[in-house]
Amino acid sequence: MRAVTQLLTAAMLVATCRAGYLGGYGGYAAAPAAYAAAPAAYAAPAYAAAPAIVKTAYAAPAIVKAAAPAVDYYSYPKYAYEYGVNDPHTGDVKRQWEERDGDVVRGEYSLLEPDGTTRTVTYTADAHNGFNAVVHRSGPSTHPATAVAVPAVAKYVAAAPAIVKSVGYGGYGYH
Repeated sequence: MRAVTQLLTAAMLVATCRAGYLGGYGGYAAAPAAYAAAPAAYAAPAYAAAPAIVKTAYAAPAIVKAAAPAVDYYSYPKYAYEYGVNDPHTGDVKRQWEERDGDVVRGEYSLLEPDGTTRTVTYTADAHNGFNAVVHRSGPSTHPATAVAVPAVAKYVAAAPAIVKSVGYGGYGYH
């Protein structure tokens, strides 16, 4: 942006120098004594000296690079957590734990299935082996007997159409 500004300034300065100066009244200067008898309209134009080119030196601002403190924004990932739910009212029974140390994650979760078995999933994950999970089922599988109520099927009997005798004038042509 600074180079464009300098280029435009230089172009305006050159254009001003080349245009010259037409001083005096009406666009031309007063005639010298030798041309006093000549009408003013035919007097030779007088040119003034071109304005002096003034070069201004601009000092570029000093670039100071301060040594930034070495800050490591990457923190080492390490955590461990565990939780569990045991709600006898809804039958929701589950638990989970997981721990991470760097890029290695280990964990396990279990839940009570509707058939009464417990599903347990043990998993590991690392950069070399990827994600691996092993699923175990434990406990007896019990399916409670549920009584299925079969709705009674109602038989639909359609009534015969009723025959209605109409008492009217019975004549043709009386419309």
